Amino acid sequence: MAAVNSVTDLSTDGDVSVITLNSPPVNALSQGVREGLDQALRTAFADAKTKAVVVVCDGRTFVAGADIREFGKPRKPPGLKDFQALFDGAPKPVVAAIHGTALGGGLELAFMCHYRVAVPSARVGLPEVNIGILPGGGGTQALPRVAGVEKALEMMTSGRHVSAKEALASGILDEIVPEGSLKQSAIAYAKKLIADKKPIKRVRDLTDKIEAARKTPEVFANFRKTNARKFRNMTAPENIIKCVEAAVALPFDDGMKRESELSAELHSGPQAPAMRHSFFAEREAAKIPDVPDDTATIPVNTVGIIGAGTMGGGIAMNFANAGIPVKIVETKQEALDRGLSVIRKNYERTAQRGGMTQDDVEKRMKLISGSLELNALKDVDLVIEAVFERMDIKKDVFAKLDAIAKPGAILATNTSVLNIDEIASVTKRPQDVIGLHFFSPANVMKLLEVVRADHTSKPVIATSMKLAKKIGKVAALVGVCPGFVGNRILRQRQIEANKLVLEGAMPWDVDRVLYGFGFPMGPFAMSDLAGLDIGWVKENSKGETLRDVLCEMDRRGQKTGAGYYDYDENRNSKPSPVTEKIIKDFMTKKGINGRKISDEEILERCLYPMINEGVQILADKKAIRASDIDVIWQYGYGFPGYRGGLMYYGDQIGPAKVLAKMKEFQATMGDQFKPAPLLEKIVAEGKRFADIAV
Repeated sequence: MAAVNSVTDLSTDGDVSVITLNSPPVNALSQGVREGLDQALRTAFADAKTKAVVVVCDGRTFVAGADIREFGKPRKPPGLKDFQALFDGAPKPVVAAIHGTALGGGLELAFMCHYRVAVPSARVGLPEVNIGILPGGGGTQALPRVAGVEKALEMMTSGRHVSAKEALASGILDEIVPEGSLKQSAIAYAKKLIADKKPIKRVRDLTDKIEAARKTPEVFANFRKTNARKFRNMTAPENIIKCVEAAVALPFDDGMKRESELSAELHSGPQAPAMRHSFFAEREAAKIPDVPDDTATIPVNTVGIIGAGTMGGGIAMNFANAGIPVKIVETKQEALDRGLSVIRKNYERTAQRGGMTQDDVEKRMKLISGSLELNALKDVDLVIEAVFERMDIKKDVFAKLDAIAKPGAILATNTSVLNIDEIASVTKRPQDVIGLHFFSPANVMKLLEVVRADHTSKPVIATSMKLAKKIGKVAALVGVCPGFVGNRILRQRQIEANKLVLEGAMPWDVDRVLYGFGFPMGPFAMSDLAGLDIGWVKENSKGETLRDVLCEMDRRGQKTGAGYYDYDENRNSKPSPVTEKIIKDFMTKKGINGRKISDEEILERCLYPMINEGVQILADKKAIRASDIDVIWQYGYGFPGYRGGLMYYGDQIGPAKVLAKMKEFQATMGDQFKPAPLLEKIVAEGKRFADIAV
C-alpha cells in the first residue's frame, strides 16, 4: 500500500486498485481528501494492470459529507464538479464501498462512481436542505436517475437518511455485502465486473426513470401542493424541485448547469447563512465553558419518573426509546394504568404509520414498569419529577426522594417555571439536583432545557447534557429564573399579543402575522390547541380577562369545539364572531377606542420585546450565549429555522433598530418597553448580540 498523501492510500489486489481514504473523524471532503482522491484516481486510471477501482474508507464511515470547516468559504479545486468530469471520462469502472453514512457530498461522490455496494448498517442521504442549500455536486441530477423522481423529491426536500435496504430497493445501491467484510466484498464485486465484462455504468446515461417522469409532468405540481404548508417561506425545497424538473426536461449537462445556478442563488440568499448559523449553534450549545468535555459523568442505566401524566409518560418514552429501563410512580392505580395505556397507544400509533414494528412496541413497553410506591425508586440512577406545578407539592416530593434515593442519584425536576434552588433546599444533597425541562409533547419535542441550580455539581451537568443527546434531545444549559429562558421570553410575546387584541387587532390578525413570519401557529391558535383552561380555576374566575369569559362559556379551545376560534368536527378553525363581540365589549368597558393596527406593528410589538428580554437574560447570565437562545427558540417554540433563531434575527434587523423601536414604544406605551441596559451598551459600542460574552 502506498501513501498518496496524508489521508489517502493506493494499493492493488490483482487487477483491482483500491483507494482508501482515512481522514478522521468522518472522512469529510476536505481539501486534503479531494486532492488525494484526485491523484489516486488518475494514477489508477493510468495503470495498465488495473481493470477496475474500489473507493473505500477507513474509520467509522464512508465520506459523511462536506467539511463543515469550509462552510461559507470559497473552496479550492478539485471540487465535486471536477470529479464528475473525471469519473465520466474514466476508462475503468469504479466501485464505491459504503459503510457508516454517505451523506451530501459523500453520496454525490458515490453517484459519480459507476457501481455502489454497502453493508446492511449503512445509511445514505442528501440532507443539504437542512442548512438551506441543495445538493450542488450533481445530486439533484443523479438521484432522480437512479431512484426515480418521486423518491428523489421526497429524500432531498426532507433531508432524510435512508437505510441500505431501502437504498437497494430504490436503485441507489447495486448490492448489499456482508457486515465486517466490506473491502474484500467490494474487491470481489469489482473482479466479478471484470470477469463478466460489465460496462461502465454512468449515472448520466441512466434515462429509464427520467423518461417515465416525462409522461407524468403533474408529479411536480402535486408534490408542491402536498407539501405547501411544510415548505412555506423556504427557498431550498423549491429550488430542489426546480432542479429535479431540470433533470427530467434537460440533458444531463444542462441540468448540471441549472443545478449550479439554483445552488448559487441559495448560497447568496439570506436563508442558507441563517440555517448554517443554526447548525453550528446546536453544536455550540453542548459546550459548557466551566464544564470541560472530560468531566466525569454518572452512569445512568435506570430512570425513575414520578407522575404518569402527559409529561411523565412522554418523558418515559424518550428513555425507553434509547433502551434505558424506566420505573413510573403514581399515587393511584387508575392514573398509573391510564398513563401506561397512553404510552402504549402512542407507540402503536407510530407502528401503524410504519415508524416501528409491533415487536419494537413490545420491546419498549417491557422497559417501562409502574409502581404506587415511591420506594420503588430507591436504586435508580436518575429520578425525574413530573408532578403538578406547585411548589409545595414539589418540595414534598423532593424531601421524600432525599430519604429514599441512593447516594449519588441525580434528582431532577421537570418544572417549567419554579425556583429549583428552593426545591433543592429541602434535600441534603443540592449538588445532585438539576432541572430537566422537557417540552410538550415530551416524546416529540427535541428541546431540553437543562437548568443549573446554585449548587448543581459539574458531573451532574455533564451527565445531563450527554444523556440528552443519547435520548435524541437538543440540550441547552440555562440558569434559574422565572420561566428559565424559553418561557421567560415567551411571556413577553404573550403580554403584547393580549394587549394588541384589546387595542383593535383580532386574535386571528396576530396569529396570521406570526404564522406568516414562519411560526407553526400564532399564540391564540396555540392556546386553543393546548386548552384555555390550563391553570384556570372556575371557582376563582370573575370574568376579568378575555380567557376567563371564554372558559366560563365553556369555550376552552379545540377540545370543546370553540375557544378564541370556532372549530368544525375536523378541528378546522375559523374566526369567531362570539370572540370578536367579547373583545369589543371589553374595549367599550375599558373606554378603549379601537384602532387599525398594521401587520408591521404586530410583528414588531411581538418580537422586539422578546429580543430585548433575550439580551436581559444574557446580562443576567441565565444563558451562556446568544446562540443558545436561538437553539431554545427553534427547537422549543418553532422559531423558523430559516431565520436562524431569535437573537440571530435580531442581529439581521440590527440592534440599533431594535433599540430605536423599543424607545419609540416606551415613549407611547410605557416602561414595559424599557430597553435592557445591555441593549443600549451593545448599540453604543457598535456590537452584535452574537458578541455578548457571558
